[in-house]
Amino acid sequence: MDCSSYSTYCYRCDDFVVNDTKLGLVQKVREHLQNLENSAFTADRHRKRKLLENSTLNSKLLKVNGSTTAICATGLRNLGNTCFMNAILQSLSPRQQHCSHSHPTELSCKAATASGAQRSSRVPVASTAGDGSLVEEFRKTLCALWQGSQTAFSPESLFYVVWKIMPNFRGYQQQDAHEFMRYLLDHLHLELQGGFNGVSRSAILQENSTLSASNKCCINGASTVVTAIFGGILQNEVNCLICGTESRKFDPFLDLSLDIPSQFRSKRSKNQENGPVCSLRDCLRSFTDLEELDETELYMCHKCKKKQKSTKKFWIQKLPKVLCLHLKRFHWTAYLRNKVDTYVEFPLRGLDMKCYLLEPENSGPESCLYDLAAVVVHHGSGVGSGHYTAYATHEGRWFHFNDSTVTLTDEETVVKAKAYILFYVERQAKAGSDKL
Repeated sequence: MDCSSYSTYCYRCDDFVVNDTKLGLVQKVREHLQNLENSAFTADRHRKRKLLENSTLNSKLLKVNGSTTAICATGLRNLGNTCFMNAILQSLSPRQQHCSHSHPTELSCKAATASGAQRSSRVPVASTAGDGSLVEEFRKTLCALWQGSQTAFSPESLFYVVWKIMPNFRGYQQQDAHEFMRYLLDHLHLELQGGFNGVSRSAILQENSTLSASNKCCINGASTVVTAIFGGILQNEVNCLICGTESRKFDPFLDLSLDIPSQFRSKRSKNQENGPVCSLRDCLRSFTDLEELDETELYMCHKCKKKQKSTKKFWIQKLPKVLCLHLKRFHWTAYLRNKVDTYVEFPLRGLDMKCYLLEPENSGPESCLYDLAAVVVHHGSGVGSGHYTAYATHEGRWFHFNDSTVTLTDEETVVKAKAYILFYVERQAKAGSDKL
């Protein structure tokens, strides 16, 4: 039961229901919650509402260099272990430096056009969960964060749509932020291209197999604003070690998942004096280096007509406008999923991706440089526990987004974070900075 609207959700029916039990237990719970709210919170809510009306601007002020300025950054209320969703939404939220790169600002605008949904200021929870558009609710949430007119925004409408179309994220248990981001972008992409409007997922995948080489950046069908912003292309080269046959395959991606090299996994802090510090370059090099596939990954050679030992190498054929790098901090052992708590050094500016390109000579001097826009951090020891927060830039300053709490921070604090997901934005040609 939703404690705000008192709507009741049935897992078996996979929908909100209006019927009650024979003893009227649902209505009794509703009345009990209403009595609690009326007796304990009415006066407090009235006082807070009055304070908010009289001093909305003053409540969102901070001092920078002795002068007072508005924060204009909005937090997200935790709906019950939803910090994984809040951290991702804050990282995807439109920021000033993203606008020129067609980051979520453009995504939220095009999403409204594609969804065809009404832009009402308030959507009832029950109707949202039943008939709501993920694209439309995502747009509303981004706009609320972008406008910065509230201290904290409650993404309950978006969360109920997520429950409806992503069964893995139902309930209030902790979830993996990276897994949620992939599901979110994939479903936004499918909905934008009509994937949930009469076109089955299998039909989309079949259409994808017939795409021309020029459209290989598309994922699960035609291109959308999601693939235009986050979409890149990998070239996967596999060489048979017996006959030398080379196989090349182009794989579209929305993010890159990078292993933390095993030699660095015991080093948990930047200042620990046990050898060199692991850097983002080490993780990227490990991802793109030539590797020999083990016995469990034998390659089916078409020339030898059987599985053979082979080598594999990745090249980046096309870089995206927004480069999302996921550090693989969770690994399965025999029965547990352990966390790799290694500190990974990453640059705030000037991440140079040129050396990982398939054809670097065709790229301009500035086209491969990326600047950091947001960082998602997991605090705790396991994927099913802990807490997620995000760091993101806003109007030239760094902020720490911890659910509904937004605090101003500095670059020194950001670079010390044990990053889980990094969002880099392609630099404009006119900008200049040091390279990684």
